[in-house]
Amino acid sequence: MATTTTTGRPPLPQPMAAVSISSIPSILKAYSIPLFLLGIALFFQLVVTPRSFPPSHYDVLGVKKYASIEEVTQAYEKLTSHRDSGVPVPSVIDFVKAQYAFELLTNELWKRDYDNFGIDEQSHVINQAAEQYAGASFSEINIPLMESNSFDPAEHNFDVINSENFLSQFESTKALLIQVFSFGSNHCANFSNIWKRIVTLLDGVANTGMVELGDAHLAAYLAEKKTSGQPFFRNGLPTLLAFPPGCTSSRCLHRYGGQLSVDAITDWLATTILRSPRILYYSKESMVQNFLAKVKPHKVRVIFFSRSGERATPFIRQAAINYWSYAAFAFTRWDEEDSSFWWNMFGVESAPAIVILKDPGVKPIIYHGMFFSPYSTFLYTMVADAKVAWHVLLTSFRCLYLAGSINNSMFIDIMEKNKYHVLPQLRSLTSVDLGCDARGYSRAGSETRIWYCVIVAGRLSQELNKMRETIRRVQEALTNNGELTALDQDSLSAPAVLALNQKRLTFTWLDGEAQQKYCFFHVNSEDSYETCGTRRAMIDVPRLLLVRYERNVTDDGNKIERQPRNIFEALQHSEPDPASQLVAKYMGSDEIPEIISWISKTIEDGDSRNLPSFRTKCPELVPEDADPLWHAGSEKIISSSKDLKHKITGFINQMHNQLGDPRIGPVLLLVALMLFGRTWLQRSQTTKIEPNSSNQAGDKDKVRQNRKTRPRNDLIPPSITDLEPKEAQQMQFSDSDSDK
Repeated sequence: MATTTTTGRPPLPQPMAAVSISSIPSILKAYSIPLFLLGIALFFQLVVTPRSFPPSHYDVLGVKKYASIEEVTQAYEKLTSHRDSGVPVPSVIDFVKAQYAFELLTNELWKRDYDNFGIDEQSHVINQAAEQYAGASFSEINIPLMESNSFDPAEHNFDVINSENFLSQFESTKALLIQVFSFGSNHCANFSNIWKRIVTLLDGVANTGMVELGDAHLAAYLAEKKTSGQPFFRNGLPTLLAFPPGCTSSRCLHRYGGQLSVDAITDWLATTILRSPRILYYSKESMVQNFLAKVKPHKVRVIFFSRSGERATPFIRQAAINYWSYAAFAFTRWDEEDSSFWWNMFGVESAPAIVILKDPGVKPIIYHGMFFSPYSTFLYTMVADAKVAWHVLLTSFRCLYLAGSINNSMFIDIMEKNKYHVLPQLRSLTSVDLGCDARGYSRAGSETRIWYCVIVAGRLSQELNKMRETIRRVQEALTNNGELTALDQDSLSAPAVLALNQKRLTFTWLDGEAQQKYCFFHVNSEDSYETCGTRRAMIDVPRLLLVRYERNVTDDGNKIERQPRNIFEALQHSEPDPASQLVAKYMGSDEIPEIISWISKTIEDGDSRNLPSFRTKCPELVPEDADPLWHAGSEKIISSSKDLKHKITGFINQMHNQLGDPRIGPVLLLVALMLFGRTWLQRSQTTKIEPNSSNQAGDKDKVRQNRKTRPRNDLIPPSITDLEPKEAQQMQFSDSDSDK
């Protein structure tokens, strides 16, 4: 039955253009994924793949890949013969490409590197020559286009690693830095001086070596791999690789991709591979507040002055790890306008220089010279006053011929000489070395039975600094016999001088607040709180103690170690210290001769008399420092973050390599076509079912509309049992019987 409008007329047919326009968005939505994949496939086929597989130099000459030098020469001669025979010759750019290909493929080293690893480090010559000789004739082109520069590592005494000795490089526990090079590489020849400086700076910190591309198996092992399986070096030559300590496979090696400079390479190795801490720079405004004031008093302060502002070399950063419990390091920039400030503060004349600050009131130790700069030589001269200025000047000229003479051992010598204060601090780390430990031995060795330790104990204060200065002068007087006349030396200082020379006497100071248990044990008086423990009042009384140690020789030979059966037995039967201790307290004035006399008499009395043995358990010294950031627990966090970064970088590089796979474009095209067919098939089936479904949907809509418009009685619903509706009326009929 045909449908009609409200006016009784059939509806007009809709235009086909409106139907097609309304269906275009649905069509695009249905085919969006196939169209997207089709676009990506075309992009890979037309852009990515051609760039990943550009025409080779063999294609320029029209010969097969890996053709011999003879075949390359014949092809080149055939091209150049057209130039003189009147046959149309190629353009200038084509001739430049052919000339470049001929020079590259007829050089044995260049051809070997190009065939095996795709090394083409002078490709920029083609564009330069094309721009330079545009519009010129062939006769005006300067031949050869490429520069040849041989490189021999034997001339620089570099260590060359080959397949035979490669595994032996991992026998050492140090990191390994490798340079992959070629004898025919100009870049490697230019990099030789930088590499020589790097090898010098890494001496004692990391091992170094070089691998030549002629060792094909080893070079291929160290190279990255393309999707085709060909080894290549992403950044060309030279390539730097590093194996961290403990790494013995290519999975954990790190590839350097930064600038080829001494500062950048050494910083990368020290930070990423060795995980050494950075040494911060401080300005003259922040030096006192942020460095000198924050360094703990038991540490020596080491300040480096630099003109160029380069980073600390690896062996200095390694020293910061090895000597973290003895010294704190800082760098500062030297400027001429600040020279008067540094001269008045430390006595520094020029840079580069190093300043070592020890005890309060002690003059800084200054080393002038170019000994820590990556780009300069070394001057191992300590400047004390202006009298040696001329000697320093002459020495500096001599040192200019000693390129790279500084090494790790020289800097270690400087730190070993200056890691302690002039008056060393008695600490948990230094007590055994100083001989001030009842569990250890004297500085003279284990054969010494009696030895002594002079201790200045007190809280950090001006009074303690004055007492430390006094004892330093006493130590200096006994060391040099200074401030004592010849008449007084025998009577006053002879026993002390003899004990000091025999290393049976040590001078040190103790922080009574940080080491309060140790301090209370030795002071042991009613007014010990004035010297030991936390400060209760504005009273600080430093005290001078002399501790006599005597080792029981019989216990060393007859001592039988027995493990306690339980913890209660261990607490009740804890063995005393091997050496007994007797403490003498000084109660005199601060006069140096009087102090020396008291020390000498006490030592003489302790050596000549058999004193009672008091072998009570001495409290242990508390460590002043916690583990630094690069130790134990924190090292695991740093190493895990570094490994994660290394894995992410490797994943990105691997994905970049996979993008050049020529199979990606056809696979994406095939998937796009399959999705096109699947979408077309689904839409065809939907179109056949659409009329019936539309009628059913229309009927359902009508039923719903009738239900909504149906009148309802909200009070009482109608029922079939009602005899007569309430609103019913009787209709009159014309033929009713009543009218008859």
